[in-house]
Amino acid sequence: MKKIMLIMAVTCGIIFLGSCKSKSSAYKTAYEQAKANDKAVMYEDEDEEMPTGEEISYESVRQESVKPVSGENATGLKKYSVVIGSFKNKTNAYSLKERMTDEGYSPVIAENEYGMLRVIITSFDNKADAVRSRDNIKTKYEPNFQDAWILERMY
Repeated sequence: MKKIMLIMAVTCGIIFLGSCKSKSSAYKTAYEQAKANDKAVMYEDEDEEMPTGEEISYESVRQESVKPVSGENATGLKKYSVVIGSFKNKTNAYSLKERMTDEGYSPVIAENEYGMLRVIITSFDNKADAVRSRDNIKTKYEPNFQDAWILERMY
């Protein structure tokens, strides 16, 4: 009798654990939808001309209100910035900043209204220059910084 109860308990456990398994197709569908939404961001600045002769990708443009953290150079932040890292931990943000300073950049650490520290590697007055810089950084440091994105600073 104990053997039958043990076998039934193990069978129920296997069925229970097997039914909790998430389906990768659900994750894939959500990922593809998010990617499609990112690609929907288009070039909307009417006062700037769209560069010709090259394909420019404007996905991953986010609007945020950010301010430089204490001790950072505020003049280094313009309307469009390339963000290569986002951290809650100050040590991680400053470590990345130091690494990129050693590479010859002048990164700035800015904080958004939620306390996220953004490591900004370059900053520009127009979106097209920021996109070119982001794409160059992705290429130069591949496979690192493939998730670099454009921050449109809200004042």
